[in-house]
Amino acid sequence: MRRGTACLLLLLMTAGCTAGPDYHGPQNAAPATPPAFVRGDASQGAIELYQPWWTTLADPVLDQLMSRALASNPRLDAAAARIRQARSALRQRKADGLPTINGSAIHAKARLPGQADDGGATTLDLYNVGFDASWELDLFGGHHRAVEAARADIATREADLADVRVSLSAEIAQSYVDLRDRQQRLILGLEALALQDEEVALTRQRFERGTIARGDLLQQEYDRDGARARLAPIRAEIDGFKDKIAVLTGTAPGTLDALLDAPSSPPLPPAQVAVGDPAALLRRRPDIRAAERKLAAQTARIGVADAARFPRISFLGLVGLGGSSPKDLLDLDKFTVAAAPRISWSFLDFGKARSRVDAAEAQRDEAAANYRNAVLAALQDAEGALSRFQHQRESLTDLVHAEGQAKTAADLARQRSEAGTISRINYLSARRSALEATQAKVRAMVGLTESFINIQKALGLGWQGMPAEGPQTTH
Repeated sequence: MRRGTACLLLLLMTAGCTAGPDYHGPQNAAPATPPAFVRGDASQGAIELYQPWWTTLADPVLDQLMSRALASNPRLDAAAARIRQARSALRQRKADGLPTINGSAIHAKARLPGQADDGGATTLDLYNVGFDASWELDLFGGHHRAVEAARADIATREADLADVRVSLSAEIAQSYVDLRDRQQRLILGLEALALQDEEVALTRQRFERGTIARGDLLQQEYDRDGARARLAPIRAEIDGFKDKIAVLTGTAPGTLDALLDAPSSPPLPPAQVAVGDPAALLRRRPDIRAAERKLAAQTARIGVADAARFPRISFLGLVGLGGSSPKDLLDLDKFTVAAAPRISWSFLDFGKARSRVDAAEAQRDEAAANYRNAVLAALQDAEGALSRFQHQRESLTDLVHAEGQAKTAADLARQRSEAGTISRINYLSARRSALEATQAKVRAMVGLTESFINIQKALGLGWQGMPAEGPQTTH
């Protein structure tokens, strides 16, 4: 008895440390972070996180779409449900460290041969009602590490929800800009088609007078019919983007047609775009925070696996009433109490426990590599978006200048046509060239806004100020 008590005390004394490594952040997994972004010349001032980035586009319709999407998108509901699952798992892990109490009622009948006075069999009845309780001591911190991992899992799911918000806000803005782009293309295309119709009519008159060959007329008609055919896919794309936006806001296709039917110019980003610095980016991007929390969870699970290699001590207690007759269940003199400590240790498992620790360490190393990859990918996203924004802005400047020149040339052609020095067909051709310059400028405007949207997504913006539980829904 004394020897058993001494062994138990020895185990309790050696249980002062928690198994597995303590997590101190991803220092060894984090690559070197540059002090500033190297691409583009966007302003690198501090970012105003309290203001949603899309409000700087100054488009009330886009603001309304964002509010609807962030309140009703099913992807947000799914991500919020995963948070609730992780929180339930944490409550389970915490409950694992508490005593377990079970109620029970037993009626057992036994036939024992050779127990009667005459050597025959004896039949015994046993009645018992009560409860039993069990509790396992967390000697080496396995339960503590499991709770630690569960907490990190919750933070991972919360970061995943924020990442969905970042992607959703960028996708809504991108689809909205694409819709406005196609609407402008359709308007300009119809205007150009009207000019081509007039050119064909004038060319036909010249052909009927015999001043030009039939081939010239056919070429004009070919160009006009091709331009008309190119408008049909644009109309289909307009419908497709309206349906996509409706679905992103959690509604059926066609629901938002009344809001989106009226054409509008694509919104333009502000003149100055604050991007902060790479260190702030890494702290802010939800996918990086999710990767870091996964690393923390896998580090904690090493301790869970390591603690399983050591002895386990549990206590079992029994309390009940009973005897050989049903009336004994009501007799307080038949009260029974039993307590039994239990020690178990798989000291000879042929390396199974050690293998589980090795596997947990390998999973930790994989999480560290994934974290490093997430950091590098985020830096690449940001640098690429800044570079595209800068070059797109330069391209837009050139195309605005080209549009001005084309419009001036068209105005001069109009004056010469009215003076009779050139034909009206030449004037109409100059006007179509000016429309093509306008179309190129609109495409550059859309490209600039798309680059701005990509910057906001790369910087991890769009989730700040939202509730951690995600959109509120009524079921």
